[in-house]
Amino acid sequence: MKKIRNIFIVLAVILSNLMCAVVGYQYAVMQRGIGDSAPAGIAFIYAVPYVAGIAVCAILAIRFHTK
Repeated sequence: MKKIRNIFIVLAVILSNLMCAVVGYQYAVMQRGIGDSAPAGIAFIYAVPYVAGIAVCAILAIRFHTK
């Protein structure tokens, strides 16, 4: 079970790095966009699915650690 726990920990770390890249890119694109109807802060909505995935990975890693 330790191997499965480590896989979920690594997956959570990869998701967090990917989330930072995606949100940063979308923020920069929206910041430079001329005539956009939404403010650049809306780019942070892209983080919601990543945060949910990180939470699921963390919960599964804790669950597999206790077994």
